[in-house]
Amino acid sequence: MELTSKRMKNLFLSQSYFDAWEDYERSLKKSSFIRWDYVILTASNEEQAAMYRAQIEERLQQRRLPSTTVYEVLPDPEGKRVGSGGATFNVLAYLAQQEGKSEHHFSGKRVLVIHSGGDSKRVPQYSATGKLFSPVPRELPNGYASTLFDEFMVVMSGVPSRFREGMLVLSGDVLLLFNPLQIDFQNEGAAAISFKEHVETGKDHGVFLNDGQDFVAKFLHKQTVSMLQESGAVNAQGCVDLDTGAVILSTGLMEALYSLISTDGHLDFEKFQEFVNEKARISFYGDFLYPLAKESTLEQFYQEAAEGVICEELIQCREKLWNAIHSYSMKLLCLSPAEFIHFGTTRELLGLVTDEVSSYEFLGWKKQVMFSGVGDEEFAAHRAYVGRRANVRKNAYLEDSFILGSTDIGEGAVVSNVKLTDCRIPSNIVLHGLRLKDGKYVVRIYGVGDNPKGFYKEKDEFLGTTLSKLLEENEILSGDIWPDQDKYLWFANLYPVCDTMQEGIEQALLLYDMCRGKISRDDIEQWKLKKRMSLYSSFFLADVNYSRAWKDELENRILASKFVNMLEKGVYYKDAYQVFGSKGITESVYRELQKDAQEAEFSLRIRIFYAVSRFMKEKDLEFDGTSYDYMESQCFEGIQKEIFDNAVKKLNVGHSFKICKDRVDVKLPVRVNWGGGWTDTPPYCNEQGGVVLNAAISLNGILPVQITVKRLKDYHIEFESTDIGVFGEVHTVQEVQDCHNPYDSFALHKAALIACGIVPLYGNASLEEILKKIGGGIYLSTQVIGIPKGSGLGTSSILSGACVKGIFEFLGHDISDDEIYGIVLSMEQIMSTGGGWQDQVGGLTNGVKFITTEPGIDQEIHVEKVLLSDSVKEELQERFAVIYTGQRRLARNLLRDVVGSYIGARPESIEALKEMQPLAALMKFALERGNVDEFARLLNQHWELSKQLDQGSSNTCIEQIFLSCADLISGRFIAGAGGGGFLMVVLKRGITKTQLKERLHEIFQDSGVDVWESAFIWE
Repeated sequence: MELTSKRMKNLFLSQSYFDAWEDYERSLKKSSFIRWDYVILTASNEEQAAMYRAQIEERLQQRRLPSTTVYEVLPDPEGKRVGSGGATFNVLAYLAQQEGKSEHHFSGKRVLVIHSGGDSKRVPQYSATGKLFSPVPRELPNGYASTLFDEFMVVMSGVPSRFREGMLVLSGDVLLLFNPLQIDFQNEGAAAISFKEHVETGKDHGVFLNDGQDFVAKFLHKQTVSMLQESGAVNAQGCVDLDTGAVILSTGLMEALYSLISTDGHLDFEKFQEFVNEKARISFYGDFLYPLAKESTLEQFYQEAAEGVICEELIQCREKLWNAIHSYSMKLLCLSPAEFIHFGTTRELLGLVTDEVSSYEFLGWKKQVMFSGVGDEEFAAHRAYVGRRANVRKNAYLEDSFILGSTDIGEGAVVSNVKLTDCRIPSNIVLHGLRLKDGKYVVRIYGVGDNPKGFYKEKDEFLGTTLSKLLEENEILSGDIWPDQDKYLWFANLYPVCDTMQEGIEQALLLYDMCRGKISRDDIEQWKLKKRMSLYSSFFLADVNYSRAWKDELENRILASKFVNMLEKGVYYKDAYQVFGSKGITESVYRELQKDAQEAEFSLRIRIFYAVSRFMKEKDLEFDGTSYDYMESQCFEGIQKEIFDNAVKKLNVGHSFKICKDRVDVKLPVRVNWGGGWTDTPPYCNEQGGVVLNAAISLNGILPVQITVKRLKDYHIEFESTDIGVFGEVHTVQEVQDCHNPYDSFALHKAALIACGIVPLYGNASLEEILKKIGGGIYLSTQVIGIPKGSGLGTSSILSGACVKGIFEFLGHDISDDEIYGIVLSMEQIMSTGGGWQDQVGGLTNGVKFITTEPGIDQEIHVEKVLLSDSVKEELQERFAVIYTGQRRLARNLLRDVVGSYIGARPESIEALKEMQPLAALMKFALERGNVDEFARLLNQHWELSKQLDQGSSNTCIEQIFLSCADLISGRFIAGAGGGGFLMVVLKRGITKTQLKERLHEIFQDSGVDVWESAFIWE
């Protein structure tokens, strides 16, 4: 299908913009890239210039501008409005002084000048900061919200290579989109960059008349369609050569202009003042360019419209300009396809960022940029934070603002630079806040379509009425509003100076009500007594440095909020980093994230801590003196604390226990895990619920997990870990309460006494009194016989279960297995060991178990015994074998690695954990159906998921063991977390454990790799 011309144009401009971005990046990185020698901005006064300089300096620090270019901001001399031509003379004077030459001042230099010294009367919310730095609805590829200035720097990056020397002059309120490859300027004189636009657009702007040789014959400014057609300016496609405001001046023409303000090549201040003053107000576009058109005449030049008023001073300047530059011509560089986007009035801006933004989607424009809140496409936003309860209506536009509480923003309203809480903002108005240099606030309000140049006696609208009606109906004298200025809205002192922004907002809304006759006489009288400012005076006294700080604060809040929202939605933390672009998490954003973490629920809080810790580690950063490992500990200690606090609530305290037996011995099997391992680990099980399939086995003919509880005559407690030969006595409650150190040989013993309710977790009770009440001292010994540490068979948790079981039998207290599971969970948390809940269930309950929990901090364990036929039990016994690897599992930071990958939403980990749960159910189903081969196949599948979840679960030795007996086995897996300890295999039919044992001995000989005798405990 043939592409439409519009689609073709968009594709061309999209690629051109992409090329421009690449040029821009090369300008930042490649030393040989041809750059601008100077980038010069003009400003209306020193305050505006200071704001521009701060913006440029910020971008230089962020390495967003080429550092070899000289950047300068030149305010109109003495803050007097000297016109765009006067500002250009000021630029030439600056350049000549910088170069320090007596002739050929500008040779070999490429200069970009952006005229940006206007008051932005038609878009007053940009008066203080300047329209040049007004937002563009686009987020740059480097993560920054774009402005007109940023777009200029990108689009113009490729232009310096298109001419040898000279000066390109741009208008600061027009964004031009084109391909620089279409520019070819080697002439003396000037070159006007023109775009082909439809005549309906051209009638509202300036148009060039081509002389037929691609030179400018005439300037046609805001002519009717018929006049443009009659003059021959309209081509066969109905298009004209639009004046874009972009003009290249050759160095010869620059010298000719400079000669008017210099003597013998040096700046002549008297001549300079003749051309640069507020009376003449020379226009760059009217006075510099008109003499260059071929059909221009001096007589007509005298009559051309002026930037100020036509006066004798201007006439004299025009005559000298004509004599100096009329001999030069102006080349017409017509670029097509190209786009001309004018940032004109507030209404035009609102239309551009709402209804029309879709027309520029091919450039990456969108309604909401640097935005955090409900992503409703019905309104536009640029660097705005919107709370969950706020309501923003269709076609409203928010910029640089916090919208909090239950604030309601009316349809088509523009809200700029304010913090609104629980406010109702009317439709079709502009609300713009300013902080003044003295720390006070002024909040300005006016209608979206209001004309700040409107005269109060005329019928120009103001907030749905007129200025004259506002004064008349509220009995306000014009002298109260305009004591000594022209009576235009621009100078109307309508806006009270307030101590706070909130008060300023209230006063602005009161003014809105005044326009509707809705306030009392007392309120009007109070309003009259207040010190008030105009659109003009308030911007003139605005604190632009505070404005920058405000935007930084807002941007940090938005970035932090967007990042947190992504984490909350389960986005992988590395992908969520993209929110920050190339700058990453800064210290300011880090502080915002800390606030978010403190206010967040448990699940989100730990994810914020984890994601920030990973960024700090990867970038080797510290924030506020805080290291990444501290942030990481905030995450994992947060998990432990949440579960610990819940466990403490369930501790048995205050029972009237009595020792009923002098001695109790408990022997338990170990467990082998088959399906769902890791899904029982916090916080996964707390958030998703857990599913595990495991079984109880003996090793080498014994139940290896053993404990003994005995009554002592003396009122103290004795602990012993028989298998490691450690014995100790305690005589105080405090010694038992010191149970949180997992490296304490008796941490488990102490936690058991606390979890069972014999000794309180907190407080200063007497241990002797406690023991007297129960009828004697206590001896508690533990041992795990014949099994190396790090076996992966769950011995630690099973040992905890044995202690609980033995202590309650010792005290004559009947307790169910379900109750024991819960108490052991509490023990694990008291000891700060973390981990899951499947191990104690595996050892305490015989047979094969299908164990599940529902999501929740309080994990209620449901155990279902898997009923197997005798033939299946026999087949499993024959075909199932455990292999010792000959190596202990390495003491890696395994729990943090795996849990961290889940918290951080690593896709491979999330996928593995998600698949493990149904896989455990399928294993159960296969065994119930007597299909051991299918069970083995599923075991292999689970093994691959385990490696996907944690690469450390396997290693070279483990893989070699499995490889050595691959022809003998149909299923393989690891016991526990892997990395050592025991392996599990399902033998092929007809293969015996003896054959497996012989194969391993043959290959691994005396290295310790061996088949251990194991038997399922069915009853």
